[in-house]
Formats: sequence, structure tokens, C-alpha cells
Amino acid sequence: MIHTASGLLKTTALAAALAVSGMGLAAQTEQAADSPLTTLSTGEVVNGDGEGESYVGNTHGDWEMICVRLADQEDPCQMYQLLRDSEGNATAEITMFPLPPGQEAAAGATILTPLETLLTAQLVMQVDQGAAKRYPFTFCTAIGCIARVGFTAEEVDSFRRGAGAVWQLVPVAAPDQVVELTMSLSGFTAAFAELNEQLGE
Repeated sequence: MIHTASGLLKTTALAAALAVSGMGLAAQTEQAADSPLTTLSTGEVVNGDGEGESYVGNTHGDWEMICVRLADQEDPCQMYQLLRDSEGNATAEITMFPLPPGQEAAAGATILTPLETLLTAQLVMQVDQGAAKRYPFTFCTAIGCIARVGFTAEEVDSFRRGAGAVWQLVPVAAPDQVVELTMSLSGFTAAFAELNEQLGE
């Protein structure tokens, strides 16, 4: 049965090839000219200019600028850092960006953690020896759980002055344990300033 089906497919493909190349019977030449088999699509270039693609721009200390290529305007960028645990394992990611003035939050951030994160424990962040703050998760997808958070102007200033911050999360498999992730603030000031220039601030 399999062999028969395979043979039928090969025969059909061969017939199509013959019709396209003009090697069919002479008596069928005129009919073949109107056949859908003679109308071939050569395709079209999709995003051939790279528009919509992301790339790494400047690097400031431990922060990378992740940008999206656009055709007729300046490429928008965000600050990015991979967050590692105490053993150096890449565990989470954070992207950060300034917000226009006049809002309660001066900067926004998106933190992506593993799916195995205990959502009810939320995320806790502390800069150096300052006060810790808790943030809820927003939603989860197939790639992980996401928290969308905002930082006040005072908190952004603490990032500028600080040496580092620690994010804490709790794994589902070990709800009695806390995983600490280090967020370096080296290069934060320069990276945030570059994004502010892009906003025209």
C-alpha cells in the first residue's frame, strides 16, 4: 500500500514536470498553455531589508541594547540583561526602558522567569541594602512567566547610584526555598541615558 501510494505521487509529479517543461504531447500543447501548472510563482521577498528583526546595539557595562530594525524611523531599543543565580546559571531575563514624563513610573521593565516559578510568591527586588519591594506576575506563556513592572524616579536614581540589585523568586518544586538572581547595575546610567536620548528627553 505504501509503495503504491509513493508510486502514484511520483507519477503525478512527473506529469506535472512534463507539462511545465513543455514536453507533453504535441496535441495537448494548446491546452497545457492554459493549465494552472504552467503558471508558476517565483515567490516574493519577505522582510528582505531586515525590517522587524532584532539585533544587539551598544553595550554599556553589563547592559546590552536590544533594538528592532525599522525602515523609516529610528530603531527603538531597550536595555537587556540576563539574570543568573548564585551558581552562575542563566535563570531569568530583564528588559528595561524609560517612560515619558508625567507618569507615576519613570521606567518600565519586563522580567521573564521559568515556568516552574511559584507565582503566588511573586518577585522581590532589592537594590544594595535598600528596602525590598514585591511585584506580581502578569501572565505566563509557553516560554515562561512574565512580570511587567514600573519603577519610580527615586527607584531609577537608586539604580544609577547602586552597585547591584537582587531579584528573588520561589520555585514550584521547592516552595520553602528562595532563588536569588543578581542584576548588575554596571553601565545602567549610560544605557538609560541612551534610551532617554532616543525619547528626546
